Amino acid sequence: MGKANSGIRRAGGLSGLRQIIAGLTEGVILIDPDQTILWANDTALAMHGGVSLGDLGRTVTEYRERFQLRYRNNHPLEAGDYPIERVIDGEAFCDVVVEVARAGAEEPEWVHQVRSLVVTGEHGDPDYLVLILQDVSRRFEAEERFEQAFNANPAPALICRLSDLRFIKANRGFQEMTGIEREGIVGRTVFEFDIFHGASERELAKERLSERRTIPQMEAELALPGGGTRLVIVAGQTIEIAEEPCMLLTFADLEPRRKAEKALVQSEERFTQAFRLAPVAMLVASLRSHRVLDANQAFQAMTGYGEECFLGRSPGELTLWDTADTRRRLEQGLEAAGSLRNVDAKVRARNGELLDALVSAATISMVDDPCVLWVIQDITERRHSELELIGAIEAVMKDASWFSHGIVEKLANLKAAPTRAPAREVAVLTRREKEVLSLLCQGAEDLAIAAELSMSRATVRNHVARIYGKIGVNRRGAAIVWGRERGLAQGKTSQPGAKIR
Repeated sequence: MGKANSGIRRAGGLSGLRQIIAGLTEGVILIDPDQTILWANDTALAMHGGVSLGDLGRTVTEYRERFQLRYRNNHPLEAGDYPIERVIDGEAFCDVVVEVARAGAEEPEWVHQVRSLVVTGEHGDPDYLVLILQDVSRRFEAEERFEQAFNANPAPALICRLSDLRFIKANRGFQEMTGIEREGIVGRTVFEFDIFHGASERELAKERLSERRTIPQMEAELALPGGGTRLVIVAGQTIEIAEEPCMLLTFADLEPRRKAEKALVQSEERFTQAFRLAPVAMLVASLRSHRVLDANQAFQAMTGYGEECFLGRSPGELTLWDTADTRRRLEQGLEAAGSLRNVDAKVRARNGELLDALVSAATISMVDDPCVLWVIQDITERRHSELELIGAIEAVMKDASWFSHGIVEKLANLKAAPTRAPAREVAVLTRREKEVLSLLCQGAEDLAIAAELSMSRATVRNHVARIYGKIGVNRRGAAIVWGRERGLAQGKTSQPGAKIR
């Protein structure tokens, strides 16, 4: 009679227990100490892909035959290791995580987090054994996606567990940046592998770590295995990994920038040294405002301007050029072509003297302001020498009739080389005038030209007079020089001994 009453009480208690746990969001499986599966709520059934108690199996043994379990490290659970078997043995456990698949399936279908509970009777004996299950599949799927993204992300990153400040993850990007393998990082503390070495706000970073708060971006230097450091920006953001508070530390590699800045400084130092020591006058001006930023010693010596005179002023304010038209011509030419090369111009020195110069210019980058490097070559003395030489040649060629053709040609070439006078277009001459001038340049006399072109000597002289007027000369020698400069000496050469009048 006592046994029957005990069974009735158990049945009544089971019915009430079912009502209590039926609506729970957690899965619940009730098991009899004799290994019979007594009941499961809908949540537990759904977590096994079932709709009725029979889908789980009638006993613990049948359950093990219908479902295959393994740990998260892919290690399969052997007989006796299943949570449903461990609870039968009276073992108390909490938060055991297993992957669950129906028998024959290749991949797990669910991830369960399981804990046990033993309901005892009046005398302390087990009345019911309870498995409480949570479906954490989505959480672990999300963590797996995070793990994949974390490892695949080329941006260097570490994850530090906040409970003991030990690194638990290091992605490939961080390993490649530092040359440190994962084993050399994971398990070490932030004090053993100091990621905030040389940080601009080191104490703030430590404070935020202890308070489990976001660490703002700051520069730091990571110690490298082979010695030396690597400049980075580091920042930290709190996250949870498997429901455990962690700090995600991300890094931006600044070492390429540091090397580039160092190379730039060295390059600027070399430029400055060459700029200072250059024997030709140079100045650097802003491309936008044309204000002078710097000028070398050669410029100061050539123009007589000291630093107090030119710094911050424009060439217009300095009256550096002979006229405003010259300044505009140079600036517009630079703007149109991006550079100038050996342009004739006159420079006005501080004392008012005008200097002949060849001007070149090119755009350069200086910090944040695009600039222009002006190179001004003083050719005043050379130009005077050239003019003196031209004058001497012209004086000699006023009566060149007694010179041989070879000497006249050499004198003409000497005169033509330094003048660089703007050439009038050959197109101003008619075809016949070009033919006459060509024969003149070859040393032919009027009679020879008349015979060559089948015209009278008077017609030849008329053509020569018109040629003088069109090209702006008044002497036969000057006309020959003009024609030779423009390539009109090509063609049949006159007979030896021909004279030029």
